[in-house]
Amino acid sequence: MCGIVGLFLKDPGLEPQLGALLSDMLITMTDRGPDSAGIAIYGTLEPGRAKVTVQSADPAIDFAGLEKDLVTSGVAAKVQVKSTHAVIDIPAERLADIRGVLASVRPAVRVMGAGESVEIYKETGLPKDVVARFGVRSMGGTHGIGHTRMATESAVTTLGAHPFSTGPDQCLVHNGSLSNHNNLRRELTRVGMTFETQNDSEVAAAYLTAEMAGGKDLGEALTSALDDLDGFFTFVVGTRSGFGVVRDPIACKPAVMAETDQYVAFGSEYRALVNLPGIENARVWEPEPATVYFWDHSQAA
Repeated sequence: MCGIVGLFLKDPGLEPQLGALLSDMLITMTDRGPDSAGIAIYGTLEPGRAKVTVQSADPAIDFAGLEKDLVTSGVAAKVQVKSTHAVIDIPAERLADIRGVLASVRPAVRVMGAGESVEIYKETGLPKDVVARFGVRSMGGTHGIGHTRMATESAVTTLGAHPFSTGPDQCLVHNGSLSNHNNLRRELTRVGMTFETQNDSEVAAAYLTAEMAGGKDLGEALTSALDDLDGFFTFVVGTRSGFGVVRDPIACKPAVMAETDQYVAFGSEYRALVNLPGIENARVWEPEPATVYFWDHSQAA
């Protein structure tokens, strides 16, 4: 069943509240998926820097001395530990090779997401526990997406939780099930994409990453997905500056959106949106089947 939420802020005055607003939206969706939960926050860009969010099953071991070991390996890193996750701040030019360095110094850690602005936190458990564990309420940013999962086709694990990130500053949450994910996985593997789970949603994320690597923007990639992905799906997707939504042509999965001068919001159900500021004056609608909705800070007037 799963519950997904997203919030794209137009008003910079709301940016300090992003984590709190998105957390409340996600917690409201708890009964749609009690197995695991995750959230992606797009924060303020720092010129010349990038960050990698990693997860460990044994953080006391894996995160001890990590910063020192990265510096010794030639990466001018700063490490902030948050429970089972850590955010590693690195020079932007090291983003391309940081996975290899981490595989050498800490082979047991898993990369949740990487880029100039995104931080991704996900674990098994209820949304209220996940957002509390990682201090999401205190985080600011420009936009974010979240997911609470009811597993149907793969194991309940941290890696199986959403959001899935398969490219720099890119991530996806999904409600539904793809029927052609195995064929797509083989095709994407041939063009260099790698996978860490058997989850069909990771295939959808990798598909969009590959399409954007070929020169499409998020809106164009989502349009292509309507032709190439089979099954039932509602996707909410984030990029460094963009936010997109698409539903399959049948659109049997619930979805509602709201827009004001301050934000664009998405929820699997309207109750996820009811506490947003000014919601009583928002334009509220159900996104149409096979229709791409796309906003981008870099294209704002």
